[in-house]
Amino acid sequence: MIKTASFHESTVLVTGAGGFIGSHLVERLVEEGAKVRALVHYNARNHWGNLEWLPAEVLAKVEIMAGDVTDPFSMERAVEGCETVFHLAALIAIPYSYAAPQSYVATNVLGTLNVLEACRKHRVKKVVHTSTSECYGTARYAPIDEIHPLQGQSPYSASKIGADMLAESYFRSFDLPVAIIRPFNTFGPRQSARAVIPTIISQVAAGSNLRLGSLHPTRDLNYVSDTVEGFIEVAISDETVGQVTNIGSGREISIGELAQTIMKLMDKTVPIETDLQRIRPEASEVERLLCDNRKALRLTNWRPKTTIEEGLTKTIRWVLAHPGAYKPDLYAT
Repeated sequence: MIKTASFHESTVLVTGAGGFIGSHLVERLVEEGAKVRALVHYNARNHWGNLEWLPAEVLAKVEIMAGDVTDPFSMERAVEGCETVFHLAALIAIPYSYAAPQSYVATNVLGTLNVLEACRKHRVKKVVHTSTSECYGTARYAPIDEIHPLQGQSPYSASKIGADMLAESYFRSFDLPVAIIRPFNTFGPRQSARAVIPTIISQVAAGSNLRLGSLHPTRDLNYVSDTVEGFIEVAISDETVGQVTNIGSGREISIGELAQTIMKLMDKTVPIETDLQRIRPEASEVERLLCDNRKALRLTNWRPKTTIEEGLTKTIRWVLAHPGAYKPDLYAT
């Protein structure tokens, strides 16, 4: 494992900077002393997504650029002058991918192509492309390592598999220094209501019945600060170029067990009921995810540090302090 890079005074682009993980990564890069260019999806309200939650003193050090990864000219402007590019921009909500699959291909596949081509043109020194554990589908064996077969069990995961293959092809075809990071289920402050943990916390806090989909699927939950450190370590290690690297906790918990754990931490119990609209189509449900993170430990200095109880406690505290950020009665797809 070799480290050859530092972000101090380095110009870094984060696409998808207004997202959950992206906003935390921007904050962490500012701490590292990087010159951060944060790409947010253009909107007429000039809203910066989760970057709006960052302290003013942090935002003052960030160059915020509005654009759209589906526009190649926008990507050329965003990438120009950057040494490292963290590509996180994507449509990620699985239920909505059933309703609008073309938009997922446009953003996740074509958008990734535009980012890669801009990075090739401007000779970026390192590209970290963001994958997802959803690419693996239901585990054929566990824990899941990087050579596990990829399975497109939703339009979302299929689009991300396509994006990953493009990233790999640009490494193989054009020698673009691409590293693919494959985070498992990240959680923490600022996560949207479409994710299961904020959904559970906000519903329990509201005191109504807890409406969930299937309770038996298992997930590997990694606290956001640990995931962000994974991005940093993958970016600064020479060994990750041309590689896929899993970032996950190596722990497994079912949705039902997760709900019980959160209620215990909140010292509050509410009845759990099945909400049919939250259940994925049978063949699309990912039944089991458990990360084999040994490759990350081998290629980088990364290892998970936060226990699930510690991470959930911090997340509960944030959700309760920001009740206006969630609509517990609404199913967010």
